[in-house]
Amino acid sequence: MDRTTPEPEVTPEAPPADTSDDIQHNTPAEEAAPAKGVAAEHAVSSERGGVEEATAEEGPAGEAPVGEGATAAEGKPEEEPAVDIDTDKDTDAASDKASGAREEGPAEEAPEGEKKTPSGEAPAVEESTAAEETLAAEETPAEEETPAAEKAPAVEGSTASGQDNSDQDTSDPDTSVGDGPAGPPDEPAAPRKWRDRHPVAARNVGWTVTGLSLLLICFALLMPTSAPKFTPGVFLRIPVEAVLGAAVLIVLPRRPRIAVAILAGASLGVLTVLNLLDVGFNMFLGRGFNVVLDWVLFDDAQSYLKDTMGNGGAIGAVIAVMALVLIVLVLMTLAVLRVSNVMTRNRDAASRVTLVVGTAWVTCAALGLQLSGPGIAARTTVARVEDRVNRVQATLKDEAAFAKEAKKDAFGGTPGDQLLTDLRGKDVMIAFIESYGRSAIEDEATAAGVDATLDAKNEALTKAGYSAKSGWLTSATYGGSSWLGHSTFLSGLWINNQNRYRTVTAGEHLTLTGAFQRTGAWRTVGVMPGVQKNWPEGKFYGLDNVYDSRELGYEGPKFSWSTMPDQYALSAFERLEHGKKRDKPLMSEIILTSSHQPWAPIPKMIPWDQVGDGSVYEGIEKAGKDPADVFYDSKKVKEEYGKSIQYSVNSLIDYVVKYGSKNTVLVFLGDHQPLASVSGSNASRDVPVSIVAHDKSVLDKIDDWGWTDGIKPDKSAPVWRMDSFRDRFLTAYGSTPAKR
Repeated sequence: MDRTTPEPEVTPEAPPADTSDDIQHNTPAEEAAPAKGVAAEHAVSSERGGVEEATAEEGPAGEAPVGEGATAAEGKPEEEPAVDIDTDKDTDAASDKASGAREEGPAEEAPEGEKKTPSGEAPAVEESTAAEETLAAEETPAEEETPAAEKAPAVEGSTASGQDNSDQDTSDPDTSVGDGPAGPPDEPAAPRKWRDRHPVAARNVGWTVTGLSLLLICFALLMPTSAPKFTPGVFLRIPVEAVLGAAVLIVLPRRPRIAVAILAGASLGVLTVLNLLDVGFNMFLGRGFNVVLDWVLFDDAQSYLKDTMGNGGAIGAVIAVMALVLIVLVLMTLAVLRVSNVMTRNRDAASRVTLVVGTAWVTCAALGLQLSGPGIAARTTVARVEDRVNRVQATLKDEAAFAKEAKKDAFGGTPGDQLLTDLRGKDVMIAFIESYGRSAIEDEATAAGVDATLDAKNEALTKAGYSAKSGWLTSATYGGSSWLGHSTFLSGLWINNQNRYRTVTAGEHLTLTGAFQRTGAWRTVGVMPGVQKNWPEGKFYGLDNVYDSRELGYEGPKFSWSTMPDQYALSAFERLEHGKKRDKPLMSEIILTSSHQPWAPIPKMIPWDQVGDGSVYEGIEKAGKDPADVFYDSKKVKEEYGKSIQYSVNSLIDYVVKYGSKNTVLVFLGDHQPLASVSGSNASRDVPVSIVAHDKSVLDKIDDWGWTDGIKPDKSAPVWRMDSFRDRFLTAYGSTPAKR
């Protein structure tokens, strides 16, 4: 007769059992009691002598599990039948029936980790400890059988009727009988996933992540590009980009949807980074970030950080910025993917919500509904993209247009003997005071100290025989990029971006300093303490010699960004040029840097004969304030800014009073307004400009300008664009435009 399972092992303590083929095929109910007794004895033996391998007899796949006291057909306990030796027909028929059942409905493959019997027909039961089996055997009498309908089968995935019950739990030690070696008594159960063990917490975390992802996307779509506009009302709007994006992602198949979500998330991340750059540029430079021209400014920003924070601080700041950019890109991409997946799993609900929100947007747009300023129906990102595209196009067009403009010059062809004829024999100084803007004179936080200094220095000039007139100029830059203000003032061209600066300095456009050089009547020099490397632009400006920070002989400490105090720079100028005997008058361009941000520490005025090589400033620098304690405090930063302007004005005017002569003519001005945190978010770009002369006839030449007497311009004084000064100055002092 065909045997479908191996011979069962019988322990020595078990009662004698008939192992003939006929008995092998008896029904499970006939062997329930003795089999259960064997299992109990195995468990007791395992507890006494250690862990032993427990085996259980496995019948054909179609038979009921060992130890069950009920048939699968009835699902209730039945009396134990007498053992009938002559049951070959019945048992063969039952075997054939079970085999047929297996052919019609094969049991599902056992889950990973479960063992199979040598024949590979039935999956192994889950392991249980011997101690648990012993306890079950002792507590449950053999004669009290649990109905089959209430107990899980011993062999997972099969029943007496041959049906697949692989999804039933067979981990109950009372009903599980392993057909392989049992695990050690102290072996823990296989750990389940965290979300299976904590379904409520997992669901809450999932919804929280989805909500945060949606908020992040809306924030990126609605964020403004200037700090003062970050108000709650800006974010209480409906972004049309979110509605359109949701509609597209809902209808796309899986693979295209994932690709589009990744692309959309990365693009939104890039736009967010550009918006953050706009915020920073508006705060410091009063304008948005130009994606074509402004990349070069990051090198200057790194140099500034190095000067103010040290090399380590600058490296740390660069790493932090790079990490922030990467985090924004990754988080935005993951957020879009997350929301996309949730919408796909809940497609019907997502479609209804998208339709409702889209309808609300159309309604608000049609009615022009507003909430505390901006309209509820927002298209911020679309407008930003359009604006950036327009700015790029305008920048590219401007490059070609400005190149033609720079070639036009009313005084470009004027011979030297026809330039500046009314200033011959005068020592002319053109001095720029860093960040000296209109706010220094008119802002309440700084005006009191600065105005008092201007009044005092004006009185000192008057006592020394000097006169002055002052007005306003609108700078081409704001908050920084001082070289744009310098080049605009000297060239007579509007240099408001780096591309224009490169274009004009690469050409031969006549500058104001170059006009002095062309005459041959002046020696022209530049004092540039802020220049720390080669400066080829000196040739464009028409300077015979340039003294940068390496050539001024300074041996003292730096004052934050400023390489040396203004008083020292002027003292070095006196020692190296102005105080020497010359066969020509001197025309000098001087850049004063002590009022450069972050306005701490600030030098102090000392007697001129004690300046020396600058080492005297060691104690002054150490006693000064820490930049970090000043720059990020809105009140302190204004106070210290005002003090720095006072120091620069004191240095310059005291120098003129002490070292000037009857032939001295001083033109001094600010290059730009300070950054918005000092000057205010709506501040103008105006800077004060003054002309000081000992010879009163010099000022008589500009009587028709309408400027205010003294070195403090009145609020009603004329305001000109900075690029108009060159031609006005050349014309006032005897220059003749070239004939065309």
